Amino acid sequence: MVMKKRLWRLTALFAVLAMLVAACGDGGAGSDDDGDTDETTTTAATTETTAAAETTTTASGEEPMAGGELIVALATEPNSIFLPNAAERNAINVSTQIYEGPVWINDDNEVVPGLATEWEANEDATVFTFTLREGVQFHNGETMDADDWIASWQAASEEANVYAYLYTKVESVVALDDMTVEMTLGSSDALFGRELSEWAILPASQYESEGLEGIEANPIGTGPFAFVSWDRGDRIILEAFDDYWDEGLPLVDTLVFRPIPDSSTRLAAVQTGEVHIAQRFNSEEAATLENAADVEVITYPVDRVYYIAFNNMTTGVGTPLESTEVRLAMNHAVDRQAIVDSLFDGQAALSTGLVATSSLGFDDSLEPYSYDPELAMQMLADAGYPDGFEIGFACPTGAYVNFEEVCQAVGGFLEAVGITLEGGEIQFMESGQYWDLEASKQLPPLFGDSWSSTSSESLERLEGALGGENADYSSWSDDTILAYLDEIKTTIDEEARANVYSELHRYTYEDPPFIYLYEPFAFEGINSAVQNYKPRAAENYYLKGVSLAG
Repeated sequence: MVMKKRLWRLTALFAVLAMLVAACGDGGAGSDDDGDTDETTTTAATTETTAAAETTTTASGEEPMAGGELIVALATEPNSIFLPNAAERNAINVSTQIYEGPVWINDDNEVVPGLATEWEANEDATVFTFTLREGVQFHNGETMDADDWIASWQAASEEANVYAYLYTKVESVVALDDMTVEMTLGSSDALFGRELSEWAILPASQYESEGLEGIEANPIGTGPFAFVSWDRGDRIILEAFDDYWDEGLPLVDTLVFRPIPDSSTRLAAVQTGEVHIAQRFNSEEAATLENAADVEVITYPVDRVYYIAFNNMTTGVGTPLESTEVRLAMNHAVDRQAIVDSLFDGQAALSTGLVATSSLGFDDSLEPYSYDPELAMQMLADAGYPDGFEIGFACPTGAYVNFEEVCQAVGGFLEAVGITLEGGEIQFMESGQYWDLEASKQLPPLFGDSWSSTSSESLERLEGALGGENADYSSWSDDTILAYLDEIKTTIDEEARANVYSELHRYTYEDPPFIYLYEPFAFEGINSAVQNYKPRAAENYYLKGVSLAG
């Protein structure tokens, strides 16, 4: 029934596209409605009617019990579970159960002690000094000290890691004594303290003896769960670490991650109790779970922006995409509200940039681009392309909810204004291959993706997607944008930093490096035995405090 309904809606959307190709109308598609997102937060998820914290009480009212096996479905197969090389959210969610960083971001979005108990920074936020937590053990039985922090920085900084740039901004890591570390940055970075929550501290002995190859094969951290095995395509098994420093945690004995790329298969798995937690359903799929026995549905606004990226660094050089007017035309060519209504039951807000609605510095005076195919064609003509042009376009499969259909719709809207696709079709690719090509900047000039942020600010997303040569997943380089990013990082005062974000938001609205699409709502299904599961706005989660009712 879900599939039939989705196909009907997609068919209806494509019928609209067919009419547009035949004769472009004035298309007043309410795209100036950016959705009601004032209540978006970056902390606890919500159910339809109650706070996510209330999911700690099971349907049966049973008390939490320690022990048991928690099974979590993943929407994609991780490329890596070494945190600095984990390419996207599913891989990161596995990695963060194994690894920990100097600090932790709690459920209230506050920076609190992690593997460091104290830290201080100099006035311009270039030198940070950390006091290490005493008695922390790695999964191999070794006790953590300052040398491990140095080795962790060296391992993560290797260019083979997709997030090496988060570590290479640090120029030196020095042991002041066995339990004190000093980090020196090349320039001020106001958000560095938050970024440290995404670091991975590993044993120096493993890096020195095995290198990255050994780390990838057998990740060893200090986290609540230790790696056991990875049967690719089937499951990743972790076990509770008995000597975990945070006493009393974790609460389950075994944690199993099962990659299930097909959403209908994930849906069946949570309905039958084959898995306890499953993410990335659309609203229609979630609706089928509402009356399912022993299954609860939670939904929450996601700090994730979806977009179609332009490339001006490699494959897009010399193409019409180098024209600002062409890129603006392409934003006006796509009826994003129709896509949201047809594929997401209206459960998403239209995006105006990579500064998300819930983030510091969001400029709410910017209206989503109007859907206006006639204006788009006029702008293309003014830019010297009255007959349109041909361009390559790629998208990943199995990565995001309904994203293949989103890409097909975008391709259809572009065709309606004369922009055709090389080879006559979108290049759809398996997500692992896709992200490898994206990291090496080998995707076509147009490609679809999304980016989330785990903090209340968008800098990580902006740097990752717009950082030019300094960021693996960036396909766009603009000196003005890079200057704004540098200013954000060096602006310590939050109000002043918000103003810089707003200026950058407006700049990338007036000269867009993307076709901005939407910020979605997430839908998840969880077994009613699961307690204290609190997904966050970036679709990330930490499972050490999760238990299963007996």
